Amino acid sequence: QVQLVESGGGLVQPGGSLRLNCTFSGSLFTFFDMDWYRQAPGRQREWVADITSTWITNYADSVKGRFTISRDNTKNTVYLQMNSLESEDTAVYYCKARHYSSTYWGQGTQVTVSS
Repeated sequence: QVQLVESGGGLVQPGGSLRLNCTFSGSLFTFFDMDWYRQAPGRQREWVADITSTWITNYADSVKGRFTISRDNTKNTVYLQMNSLESEDTAVYYCKARHYSSTYWGQGTQVTVSS
């Protein structure tokens, strides 16, 4: 069974940076496309970025130029480097793994951007 564990969240001041990590286990990581989503209080969960098994990356317009998604297949980990953070980036960030019809979610990690 695939398991995803996010880490790296926390409290950061506006303009600061954080790197989120999502560690994958239970299957062959290289086969999976990986996504980051986020959910702010009172709002629907929204897609942030993805990286495919063939290393293609895509970003939501709201984070383009500030966030970078990457993966290390030797460590079964996907990362989200977040720079120039804004208060609007405050949310719980979730990692998702997908392969054909199979989808798996992590438990989320809280990111709070506040002075």
